[in-house]
Amino acid sequence: MTGSHASILIVGAGPVGLSLAIGLARRGLRADIIDMASAPSRFCRAIGITPRTLEVFEAMGVARDILRAGLQLSGRRMIVHRGAEAIVHDQPVDFPELPYSQYGVPQDRTETVLEAALEQRGIRVIRGSRLARLIPGPDGQTVELERDGASETRRYDYVVGCDGAHSAVRKALGIAFEGSAFPYDFMLGDVSIDWDLPRGTSLQGIRPAVDAPPDFFVAIPLPERNRYRVSMMASSQPPGASDGEVAHGIQSERPGASLSQLQAVADRLVPGQPKLSDLRWSSIFRISMRLAARYRIGNVFLAGDACHIHPPTGGQGMNTGIQDADNLAWKLALVARGEAAPVLLDSYEAERRPIAEHVIADTVERSMSMGKPSAPPDRLQDTQIRVSYAEGPIVGGAPQAGLAPGDRMPDIQGLRQRGVGFPLRLFDLTRGPWFTLLAFSGDGDSDALQSIVARLSADFPGKVASVAILRQGSAEPDRPEITVVRAEAEALQAVFDGAPPALILLRPDGYVGYIGAMALDPLRDFLATTLELRHCSEPR
Repeated sequence: MTGSHASILIVGAGPVGLSLAIGLARRGLRADIIDMASAPSRFCRAIGITPRTLEVFEAMGVARDILRAGLQLSGRRMIVHRGAEAIVHDQPVDFPELPYSQYGVPQDRTETVLEAALEQRGIRVIRGSRLARLIPGPDGQTVELERDGASETRRYDYVVGCDGAHSAVRKALGIAFEGSAFPYDFMLGDVSIDWDLPRGTSLQGIRPAVDAPPDFFVAIPLPERNRYRVSMMASSQPPGASDGEVAHGIQSERPGASLSQLQAVADRLVPGQPKLSDLRWSSIFRISMRLAARYRIGNVFLAGDACHIHPPTGGQGMNTGIQDADNLAWKLALVARGEAAPVLLDSYEAERRPIAEHVIADTVERSMSMGKPSAPPDRLQDTQIRVSYAEGPIVGGAPQAGLAPGDRMPDIQGLRQRGVGFPLRLFDLTRGPWFTLLAFSGDGDSDALQSIVARLSADFPGKVASVAILRQGSAEPDRPEITVVRAEAEALQAVFDGAPPALILLRPDGYVGYIGAMALDPLRDFLATTLELRHCSEPR
């Protein structure tokens, strides 16, 4: 079934499932979202939120609440032990060229913000509900749900498994979760540390090893003063590799580490041997590197840890999952509403699986090389700003002015709109749920732009918002569908390598779909091909 009443089940109410539910709700679709747990987790399983994820949260309308719940990660202290010498290097973490910096927000707080935003849209998580059985079919998915000792059978048009590394949805589909695990244990803990490390600064103490994993102690600051999430190698390692069952992070059910075990590693690797105290929780676990063989079978999908897990280096896991949800939400919404052909959903795996492959390879390499000499790190490496779908199926036109179809669209500052007494950002104008046409209009472009916008409005009603960014002295187009702003040359120079393209079509997730000249037909063909719609009127 398609249309506004298509039925969707999201299994798992962590950050990924909640983000997907909000993304669908923004586009007029109400999903059922269930979770096995009877209450939200109180544990800080993930912390780091990347600048790109904060942009996603801004589009959802929750970025400010997320920032208030967290702490800017403003610095990094690296301590490398070489023999008896400890080399200390302090490095600031700042991204003044981006809308947001790197933040640390405990996962339970992130979930609280997202769940509250979902409830504001009238959708509540159904807790204590477990997916017991899933039978995909050509006319819908039959699911058996268990709750409070009772079971019921329901039918859904679409099911999305956002239910973690042990995903019941993935197992029900029989999708292989291919990969391996490091053959040694790690410890994780939430502790207070008595030291003078500047607030917002993380610490990494490392002793490199030859043909063996490094001895390390990592402390990531939490918003509560002097509290940190610490991670390290376990104090003793059993022989052999992990078994075939996935064990990842705090999802492991093994007994946690003791405060004395955590303290012993800090004593070895942190100068001054600061005291650890007030252990709130801990975990001993194996780090797995696994990737689902498929992200989709029919109308059943996987997202987040259900389809990819990897080392926590760089804090990429939760962020990658949230961006899975962001990618899937607009595509699923268009198809479920009957406004795009089902083939659009093929692009979800085509775009997101290569991103996970890269994240897994990168985090494994960096985990095994900690403290070893290497090339200077890319300061934007962990921001996820450089994620691109340039090799994916939803791109059109050609690269221009340093920007390629498939790239994230940068923000533009200092835009001025008639009748508005304060400067705007491009992101203020592109938060709509669907596509946005950006026209960098000059003298003589007004009539052509108005004709293009009129045709797009007729062929794709309600699906393309239009923003004209005028050069100085340009005539304003006179159509109510076009938001008109002016930009200083310096603001455009900060974004583009040369003159900006005449037209840029932004996808609903903020990535560039199309770049081209001030011409209708190629742009219209790109949209029609993307949506696989056959009801557009013939060219006039």
